[in-house]
Amino acid sequence: MLGIIIGVAAVIIMISVGQGASKRISDQISSMGSNLLMIYPGASAGPMRGGTGSVNTLTLEDAEAIGELPLVANSVPELSTSGNVQYGNQTWTSTVDGTTPEMQEIKQWTLISGSFFTGEDVANTGMVAVIGSTVAENLFSSGIDPVGEKITINKLGFTVIGVLDSKGAAMMGQDQDDMIYVPITTVQTRMVGSKNVRTINVQAETENSMTYVQSNIEELLRQRHRIADAAENDFNVRNLTSVLEAMETATGTMTMLLASIAAVSLLVGGIGIMNIMLVSVTERTKEIGLRMAVGATESNIRNQFLVESLVLCLAGGFAGILLGAVGASLISKFAGWNTYVTFYSILLSAGFSALIGIFFGYYPAKKASGMDPIEALRFEK
Repeated sequence: MLGIIIGVAAVIIMISVGQGASKRISDQISSMGSNLLMIYPGASAGPMRGGTGSVNTLTLEDAEAIGELPLVANSVPELSTSGNVQYGNQTWTSTVDGTTPEMQEIKQWTLISGSFFTGEDVANTGMVAVIGSTVAENLFSSGIDPVGEKITINKLGFTVIGVLDSKGAAMMGQDQDDMIYVPITTVQTRMVGSKNVRTINVQAETENSMTYVQSNIEELLRQRHRIADAAENDFNVRNLTSVLEAMETATGTMTMLLASIAAVSLLVGGIGIMNIMLVSVTERTKEIGLRMAVGATESNIRNQFLVESLVLCLAGGFAGILLGAVGASLISKFAGWNTYVTFYSILLSAGFSALIGIFFGYYPAKKASGMDPIEALRFEK
């Protein structure tokens, strides 16, 4: 049974680690917004070539034009810069992200206190800021509500009007709460001195319309940027749904690989049970002969040994399930990994252990049922 216990526990733990990683990736991409397309500036061409984002080709007007396309729910530009933030004698370095009020809607952010800035703040290059929970913790003492307080960012005065609820780490490990959001026009005119934007977030009305919206965006931007038919785009459109599907496929493959490696323990355990049952058949030869002599049929003997093998495997399987669930919980607690024990993994392990009991128990059971009763009664150890 020990081989089955270890094998089942290993399979459950490996699957739970893989499922946990997949769920974390899915949650992180979902937290970036639903039905979301992200547009980045393109790569630079010529002798000094650069990668994606090396040339600023997107503008606030591009974002406004995209917002007028069919089936586009929101079009939200972003322009980020680094900011040295000060409140009283407390200082902090954070990322300042210029955007529009629709950002809160597409990201589905909630606020601990205060409110997000408005379209009027964007139009008037308002000196207002919405801060993440990490910024609030490092600038303000406990008990102080940041809303209404004055802070300076790169020596410019801002009024805090809202504090966002915690969002945790992003896909690449960045702290999503170490951010300050201000009107994009304020960043453009007073902090960066640029009319361009670094990213445009486009939310489609439905998931099914994302391909159609993406095609329309590419056609519109090529027209606005006057790109010749044979020339490459000076922008990149990324579909987060496609990214999610690719990552889920990769984590699913890794999960199955880990589970397959762990399943070797189940195979070894099954061979061990077959050997033990063969020894049991030899040890109980006279018992088998006696049962046959008083009327037991071959099927009676075969079923007896099959049931014994099946019970051993199922008992080991259930013990392995408990051990695997506890092991996954301990890994999550002490190693900090996300683990997620699914009903699918439990059902797979229980079914696999039963299958092994039947498969590896059949040969000893067949051997026992095929004995000659007279020879069995004469058998001496």
